[in-house]
Amino acid sequence: MDNVFNMIAAGNQLRSTEARELHERGFVVLPGPMSAGSMERVSSAYDSIVASAMTDDVHTGSTTTRVTDFVNRGDEFDALYVFAPLLEACCRVIGRDFKLSSMHARTLRPHSLAQELHVDVRRDSTDWPLVGFILMIDEFRSDNGATRFVPGTHHGSDVPEQVLADRRADYDGQVLASGPAGSLIIFNGSAWHGHTANTSDAPRRSVQGAFIPRDGRAATDFSGRMRSETRARLGPLAQYVLGL
Repeated sequence: MDNVFNMIAAGNQLRSTEARELHERGFVVLPGPMSAGSMERVSSAYDSIVASAMTDDVHTGSTTTRVTDFVNRGDEFDALYVFAPLLEACCRVIGRDFKLSSMHARTLRPHSLAQELHVDVRRDSTDWPLVGFILMIDEFRSDNGATRFVPGTHHGSDVPEQVLADRRADYDGQVLASGPAGSLIIFNGSAWHGHTANTSDAPRRSVQGAFIPRDGRAATDFSGRMRSETRARLGPLAQYVLGL
């Protein structure tokens, strides 16, 4: 496994400016693995998968609807979890062998309130560190719930629920991670973040997930859920990433 990690780490697929942004600000937005010309197919696949998902795999929250396990839903999303710049970011942030913990659809419904600022993992947690990612199926804009980040907060130990009276309110210095469909957000899971309000009349769609240290407990048991058709198309790198 060390050989795979070292190969990924030496790939130089994450530009120096992108690596610096991730380190200093806690997040970076870059072009994702899908070409602009393929996004119509990806968007259609997203809608079809969400519409046909089993009830047990659908989780409805106050503002979003999630569908679990986009590894096993079709080959349209295979390139995402083995995307070289994303994996190199994992090498930089996690610093040791890692694996995919989750990858799911998340649709922010129209006219939804902003999400409370939060972290995905505290720096003092045994689950630290974590790398999160968000693939924009739709354009992320200021009016449709683009994710906001508070730059630099991943370096500190404070978490929003301890220091903020209103975690939905705008925070001084927050930055919106916006971009066209197909863009990818990579972020440190200890950075303060949350989606903003979707004041538009349309849903805002994304595929989101997280990477964790290889000895951690994944949110999704990919091995147990693995379909034969999925396993048949997995190369060595995908098997490493999925912890198989």
